[in-house]
Amino acid sequence: MKKAVDLIFPKNLIQEPVICQMAREVPVTFNIRRAKVTEKVGEIVLELEGSESALTQAADYLKQRGIKVEPITHDTFES
Repeated sequence: MKKAVDLIFPKNLIQEPVICQMAREVPVTFNIRRAKVTEKVGEIVLELEGSESALTQAADYLKQRGIKVEPITHDTFES
């Protein structure tokens, strides 16, 4: 199962390897589809692949670290 999410990183997490850490903790594969990082904020469009429960665990992990996680619909993702 695949899921695309928009991640908004606060300033204090921009330099942290949060996505890598998430992939080590949760059995998902990730693909960074788009990224925009400035000194103040980071935004990443991330495609996750795994079981439904693993996708939920991955989103929960990121949220617990302080990252805003917003689902992307397939239509929005492909445009």
